[in-house]
Amino acid sequence: ILLCEDNAMNSEIACALLKEKGISVTTADNGELGLRLFSASAVGDFSIILMDVRMPVMDGYEATKQIRALNRPDAKTIPIIAMTADAFADDIRKCLDAGMDSHVSKPIDPEKLFVEIAHFCK
Repeated sequence: ILLCEDNAMNSEIACALLKEKGISVTTADNGELGLRLFSASAVGDFSIILMDVRMPVMDGYEATKQIRALNRPDAKTIPIIAMTADAFADDIRKCLDAGMDSHVSKPIDPEKLFVEIAHFCK
């Protein structure tokens, strides 16, 4: 999983939860770094991207749009799950409109997070 999250505590918690389930995690502390890491990875290196929405340098909306625009076979299909405290219907719609596939609200409920991950890892 590629985890794009600028808050160190949130990143640490998410990494611990994922690693506890045996999931390999690569972290990026802003959207631009997440975009660069995904762009430089081999096709299939990442199964899912967990994308914070509010980050410095490049926010999650822009990072998602740029990932979706990449010229590689998995750019349009890799599941991107928004992770944000913005949980109103309009916020969720904005995430989906940017190209994200799903939304998990913060603070993260581990059970809900793993349900979303399992949904995309069939």
